Amino acid sequence: MTESTNNKSSRAGLWLAVFLFILSFGTGLLAGRFWNTKKQITNDQGEVQISKIINLYSQNRSSVADFNQFWDIWNKVKEKYVGQPVDEVKLFYGAMEGMVAGLGDPYSVYFPPVKAKEFAKDLSGEFEGIGAELGLKDNQPIIIAPLPGSPAEKAGLKAGDKIYSVNKEDILKLTLDEIVGKIRGPEGTVVILTISHDGMEKAQDVSVTRQKIDVPSVSFEMKPGNIAYLRVSYFNDKTSTEFDKAVKQILAKSPKGLVLDLREDPGGYLDTAVEVASEWIAGGVVVKEKYSNGKVDEYNSSGAHRLVDLKTIVLVDSGSASGSEIVAGALQDYGKATLVGEKTYGKGSVQEFEALPDGSALKITVAKWFTPKDRSIDKEGIMPDVVLDKMVEEVKDKQGKVTSYKDLGLAKALEMLK
Repeated sequence: MTESTNNKSSRAGLWLAVFLFILSFGTGLLAGRFWNTKKQITNDQGEVQISKIINLYSQNRSSVADFNQFWDIWNKVKEKYVGQPVDEVKLFYGAMEGMVAGLGDPYSVYFPPVKAKEFAKDLSGEFEGIGAELGLKDNQPIIIAPLPGSPAEKAGLKAGDKIYSVNKEDILKLTLDEIVGKIRGPEGTVVILTISHDGMEKAQDVSVTRQKIDVPSVSFEMKPGNIAYLRVSYFNDKTSTEFDKAVKQILAKSPKGLVLDLREDPGGYLDTAVEVASEWIAGGVVVKEKYSNGKVDEYNSSGAHRLVDLKTIVLVDSGSASGSEIVAGALQDYGKATLVGEKTYGKGSVQEFEALPDGSALKITVAKWFTPKDRSIDKEGIMPDVVLDKMVEEVKDKQGKVTSYKDLGLAKALEMLK
């Protein structure tokens, strides 16, 4: 191969690198526009200069927002876009949505008026769907926890299941609220979720029939050995009343110990979580909210503290999130309970919802939760004192058919309370 050929080959390779570099900015250059860029990155002999590429790169990045550029693009879209006339209202709301999405926080969302109205219904508890709490982990939509007795649970969905599509539509580029909106729907209709617990190669379609969701909150029963079992499924507006009733029944039995089951509890109201934790904590901080400006709000124990002296095991798993993590973290910090199970989900951020004059709304993360000992909950989760490899074990007959399931978490808790 000649030296000239080598030079041509090297130049071709460098131009390929430059081409890929340009594509990385998503410029969508047309052939007629290419020469303007070429002039910026070559010398008088037409040779590519790396220093000019780096300079061009730096010119296309800025640490300061230039709002003149925003209006420049706004005007160019209005003047040059092929589909005229351009709807300025849609441009405006799209820009607002994109601005908040730029935070990279799945829990901070700008809602145009129609979406704001739908979200307001969710806040009031008026919704129909599959009955599962959804979240994002590493930008992957997942099931945090199916609610007990919900269509999601009946369809076999489990905490940790990854969701790849809704009704065959790819959702990986959608916001969390957009995904929830696609899964929700009128009672009696069917939604098809493509889900997997072990990766895309093992994904399968699961049909779930939507229904009105009546979230069970608290259940209670006595176990052998005079051990009380208390399940809190969700921290909603019913929890305080139901929890108070259950505690009275438990104390009437003079139990030897108590198992508080917070597995697959996706959380709910902060105040309710503080009320529940307060039954074990006689005084002091239950949870802290820390803001970006250094402000700290502390939520202190209140109430009758009726379970302070009762030996308690708390069951948690990867589906325990938000309010359930507040309770688990507080009881662990004060030494009021032993946590058994899996590391919790790590949803420890606080969202503020503000309705705006035009009917739109902003939901934005304003603070993060910390345990009484200043442990961060958000993205960290709560590590149990006793870690279990698995919570449930299949029980099979002689032919290998699954006949039932053994709750290993509950079995461990009852063993520890003997």
